Amino acid sequence: MPRSRAELPRLTGLLVLLFLLPVFPFSSSSSSSSSHPQWVLQHIPVVIPQHTEARPAPHFLSQARLDVTSTCDPECHKKAPHPSYWDLRSLLAYETLHSNGRLTETAIRIYGYNPNSNTTPAYLTGSSGKAERSHVRRKRQIFGHDGRFSIAGQDFLLKYPFSVAVKLSTGCSGTLVGDRHVLTAAHCVHDGKNYVKGAQRLRVGFLKPKQRDTQQSSFHLLSNFTNHVEGGPSPYAPPTSDIMKFQWIRAKRTHVPKGWIKGNANDIGMDYDYALLELKKPHKRRHMKLGVSPPAQGLPGRRVHFSGFDNDRPGQLVYRFCRAGEETSDLLYQHCDAQPGASGSGVYARMWDGRRRRWERKVIGVFSGHQWVERQGASQEFNVAVRITPLKYAQICYWIKGNFMDCREG
Repeated sequence: MPRSRAELPRLTGLLVLLFLLPVFPFSSSSSSSSSHPQWVLQHIPVVIPQHTEARPAPHFLSQARLDVTSTCDPECHKKAPHPSYWDLRSLLAYETLHSNGRLTETAIRIYGYNPNSNTTPAYLTGSSGKAERSHVRRKRQIFGHDGRFSIAGQDFLLKYPFSVAVKLSTGCSGTLVGDRHVLTAAHCVHDGKNYVKGAQRLRVGFLKPKQRDTQQSSFHLLSNFTNHVEGGPSPYAPPTSDIMKFQWIRAKRTHVPKGWIKGNANDIGMDYDYALLELKKPHKRRHMKLGVSPPAQGLPGRRVHFSGFDNDRPGQLVYRFCRAGEETSDLLYQHCDAQPGASGSGVYARMWDGRRRRWERKVIGVFSGHQWVERQGASQEFNVAVRITPLKYAQICYWIKGNFMDCREG
């Protein structure tokens, strides 16, 4: 039965009261939690829809760009004024593209968030770490020795965490973050002005072998490989194989924050280069949980990881890890080797979950692409990921769950 308008103010007041209550970090007495970096339970604000209205149909004219550029370097981002509550409501409003071509725009409300307090982890820690920089502009997005691994063999590709990586029909990568949801970069479906060609009939590809791989590979080797790159001894590089194919699933809906769309974003709209796809049917793979991005110095070895479909290695899933460098409240700069096609990949970390008493991987960002800026007459290069802040976590989680009560912990 619909609620009367007289009840709405009381419901809103109750919602604010619920979500202004503090959520405290957990602690654990186990030796694992005391000796290893661990996920910290964070207070998550509430981002919920207010009203939705129809928008003019998109044109789908331009090709998707597999990389993005920006003239704003880390110092530029750090000097930008903090958005107000009303700015955030405008930036976190979002468009939804439906598979039939219909476009809607949704305004949002925010509860339990104080824009005057720096609640983003990078500011809480006062992080000012400097990334190693290159002063030569390269055509390739590789920094020194190519540190990427091509993942092959059925026992590798179809097992977690590599199995969460998917390919978009527009040429980018994405990550499974729900039973039918894929996190990717906004520029993979929207160029900042309009939706790109292929966005209306967007498909998501799951890489799998055409036939069972007869090369030697086992779960034991997979465990050794992933354990190395997340903090163990020397790497095992699995053999490459060309006997791969994709199984495709159509996207039903695509959500893009207005912070990415020009005319509504400021000069650093790159902070909102993320999008969520809802598939027409569930996939049958394990997905990776979302997490609020911790400060780089809180990551094990300051390392970040991601897998994607770099266009210089067609038909192959490419994994890499590297040390995180500079960071702002919304962006993480690093020198992970990557090529166009990898953008949209979920950047993740593996840390100890003290409450569940186990190691847990969580997606903490979205790989946006290669950036270069002119600083004092010299080109400086970065690879950049959009960090999942508490507000972005609240928004993306709501898109996935459809219920803010399931999005209180990040």
